Amino acid sequence: MKSTFLKEMSDRGYINQCTDIDNLDELLSKGRIKAYIGFDCTADCLHVGSLIQIMILRLLQKHGHQPIVLFGGGTTLIGDPSGKDSTRKIMQKKTIKNNILGIRDNFKKLLKQKKNKAIFVDNVNWLGKLNYINFLREVGSHFTINKMLTFDSVKIRLERKQSLSYMEFNYMILQAYDFFQLNKKYNCSLQLGGSDQWGNIVNGVELIRRINKKNSYGLTTPLITTASGAKMGKTENGAVWLNEKKLSAYDYWQFWRNTDDKDVVKFLKYFTDLSLSEISKLETNEKNINKLKIILANEATALLHGKKKAKDAENTAKKTFEQGGVGKNLPIIKIKKSILINGVNVLDFLNLTKIMSSKSEARRAIKNKGVKINDIALSNIDKIINYEDFAKNNSIKISFGKKKHFLIKVD
Repeated sequence: MKSTFLKEMSDRGYINQCTDIDNLDELLSKGRIKAYIGFDCTADCLHVGSLIQIMILRLLQKHGHQPIVLFGGGTTLIGDPSGKDSTRKIMQKKTIKNNILGIRDNFKKLLKQKKNKAIFVDNVNWLGKLNYINFLREVGSHFTINKMLTFDSVKIRLERKQSLSYMEFNYMILQAYDFFQLNKKYNCSLQLGGSDQWGNIVNGVELIRRINKKNSYGLTTPLITTASGAKMGKTENGAVWLNEKKLSAYDYWQFWRNTDDKDVVKFLKYFTDLSLSEISKLETNEKNINKLKIILANEATALLHGKKKAKDAENTAKKTFEQGGVGKNLPIIKIKKSILINGVNVLDFLNLTKIMSSKSEARRAIKNKGVKINDIALSNIDKIINYEDFAKNNSIKISFGKKKHFLIKVD
C-alpha cells in the first residue's frame, strides 16, 4: 500500500472488500480526501456494534483525511432491511431528531473537534425534498430490479419467505443517492461501511459514475463477531451502549475485561489507539492473558470515558474481585424503602432489582450457590430481605457468579 491510511487499515484487519483498491490507494497517497460512513438513528445512542466504524473515522483523521458522519434522518424513516428478518417499526420524525442529538454526543468524545474535524450531515436535508416523479426519472432509471434482487439484504429475506415491504426495497436506492449527493456537494470520494452494506455501497459508486461522471470508491469492514460467534456489541444483558447514562463506565470496562482469550489481541488492534508495534510487543512479552485484558479494558474505556474513569473502574474491579470488598464504582441499583419495611422474599428481590430476569432463574442460581450477599453464599430460597439488612451502610452487595456484582441502595 502506498497510502498510510490503507496500510494501517489492512494491518489492523479492518478491510473486507473494496471496489478498486489500487486506484483508491493511489488517490489516498496523493492528498487529503473526504470519506463518509452513515449511521442509522433508531436509538438515542450508538453501541459497541458501531464502534469499529467510529475507529475508522478516527483513523481517517489520524492520516490527514476528513470524515463525514451521515445521520440517516431520512433513511431511518424507511428502515434498512440489511441483516433484518422483518420490517422495522416505523419511527416518528420527532423521535429520530432526538436520536440524532444523542448520537452526535458520542462523536464529540471519539472524534477530533479541530484539525480535520468531522462534517456532520443529515440526509433528510435532500431526501425530505425529493419529487417522486423526478427521482424515478433521474435516479430510478439507473437501477434494475434484476440486480437489486441479487443483493443479500433483499435475496435472503425473499428466500426465507419473509416479508419485505416496497418501502424497504427502496432503501438501497436512497443510500446510493446519499453517496451521490455527498460526492456532488462535498467532493466525497469514499464510502465506508460494514460488510452487510456492500451492495448498497456498490450502487452508490455506480450512480456517481453514471450521473456525476466521476470515480468514487467503496470499502467495507468484516463482520465483527466474538470467538463464540456472537455479534459484536450484543450480550445477554442487552446492548453495550456508548453513553454513560445508559451504561456506566465500570460496566463498559467490565465488558472489555471479560473478552474471550482468543479475541484479546484482535480487539487491541480494532478498538484501541495502541500502535501495532506496541500490540506486537505485548503479544510477545505478556504471557498473562488477564493482564492483556486489563490493558484492553483500560485503553478502550479511556477512549470513551477518559483515563480517570478507566483507572477507577480497574481499581473497583480489583477491590471487588481480588480483595472481596465493595468498590466505589460498582453498578448501583436503588430500591424503595417502602418495599423493604415488611420484608421481601429473596426471589422477588432479585427479580425486582433486575439482577435476575425471573424468579425461576433466581431459584436456580441460589440452588447452584451462585448468589452471594455481602460475599456470603446464599442457600435459602425462602430468605426474607428486610430494611435492617441495609442498616450498616444503607446498602448491600449482591454477587451473581464470579463476574457480576451490584450495590443495592435504599432510595
